[in-house]
Formats: sequence, structure tokens, C-alpha cells
Amino acid sequence: MRELFDEIAGQSETNPMQAAQRAARAVQRKRFYKECAVGEADDGFTVMLDGKPIKTPSGRVVVVPVRSLAATIAAEWNAQSEIIDPLTMPATRFANSVVQGVIDNAAAVTDDVAKYFGSDLLFYRAGHPEALVAREARHWDPILFWAAEALGAHFMLAQGVMHVRQPEQAIAAARGVLPDDPWAIAAMHVITTVTGSALLALALFHRVIDPDQAWAAAHVDEDWNAEKWGVDEEAATRKAAKLIDFNAAAGVLEALHKRT
Repeated sequence: MRELFDEIAGQSETNPMQAAQRAARAVQRKRFYKECAVGEADDGFTVMLDGKPIKTPSGRVVVVPVRSLAATIAAEWNAQSEIIDPLTMPATRFANSVVQGVIDNAAAVTDDVAKYFGSDLLFYRAGHPEALVAREARHWDPILFWAAEALGAHFMLAQGVMHVRQPEQAIAAARGVLPDDPWAIAAMHVITTVTGSALLALALFHRVIDPDQAWAAAHVDEDWNAEKWGVDEEAATRKAAKLIDFNAAAGVLEALHKRT
């Protein structure tokens, strides 16, 4: 496991989650193990390659908090053929990122998520056409109403891209319900950076919306443009790659909720 990440693990990054994610994108290697299985540890579950636990580049054993997540990771390893391709292993890359860069730096990751409460995607609305305005409202307003009613976070909306300063009280209220569990905040970080919205990530964490609703809400404008002007193939490729990481992070949140 470690050699999959060694070549680029030393690159520095201002945010520990981003640094660990970068380290997880490594060159391909030949499959060097026969089978992968879930093992038990004192504080969780391990993923075993021929009886040996997978490790991060720094030598840490990857221990995950729930069995179902360990089983997902093990399934990724078992699905590899002659060549191991880390890009087909989003849960593995996520777990490595958390153990390598988040467990000891969860506060920095939380800070990075909280920054989005000052400039969230959901705050900036189209002025026209009316159909797009209505579509944004249909997807985004319920999240903002929930934040106001359930959290006491009353955010300001703006038309266009001109920055609007958000009330400190609203930001503090939303930040106050971010999880302190490193696995949960790491999953929220992925969802936030992929969608451009910490509010969508927060609503997903609190099960106000489901992953399909969050993904659709994050791409209202993009989908509208695709319907009107056709699909941009490069943009579609980027979107598909982001969806893989989004689904992996959403799966982690679901596993943490179930704790099985």
C-alpha cells in the first residue's frame, strides 16, 4: 500500500486534507497480493492484504471506524486486476487521506469547510431567465430555510457574482454544528470542495437531503446550460470524476450514521 503513495506524498499543501488527497493520486503498480479482507483493531477495523494491514506513506496503519467502510475499501482492493489503479479506489484514497492528513489536523480541515459559509454557492442567484431563477429557488431555498429555522443561521442572498458579506452570527451558527469527528469533517470537506457549498454538505450530513438531491442542487446552473447549449465534453468528464469522489464521501457519511 505505502509504495502507491510514496512518490508524491512529500508534496506540501496549505490544507492537510488537500495534501493527503494529492498524495493519494499515485502512479499505477502491479497487483502484489492475492486477497484482501477486513480485520479488527482496538479502535476500529483494518484492511488486510494477505494478512498485513494497509498503511499510509508515513507508516500509519489505516484504521477505519466502521466495518461497512472497511468492507468497501476491501472490495476496491479485491476488484483490482493485474494493475492497481488508485483512481478506481475512491474509498481507499479517502481513508488514506483521513489517516495521513486529517486525524491530527481536523481543526484546519474544519476551518477550510467553514470558509465556504462566507461565499457559498447557494447565496448567488441568477437574475434571469425566470425559469432558471425558479429552478435555483426550488433546489436551494429549502436548504437556506432549514439553516435559518433549525440552526438560526440567516444568510444573505445576492444576484450575480458580486460578493455579499455574510452576517458573522450566521456563519458562527452554521460552523457550530459542523461535526468534530475527523472522518465526518473530511467527508464534508470533499463534498464542500466538489460542490462549492458547505451548506449542501451540512444538510447532507444532517440528512436534510440525500446525495442525489445534493448533487442536483450543486449543478443547477451547469445542467441548465447543458440543456440550452449542449453538453461540453470536457466539463462532463470533470463532472464525472468529481461524482466519484462525491459518492465516496457521501458513502462515508452514511456508514458513519449507521455505525455498522
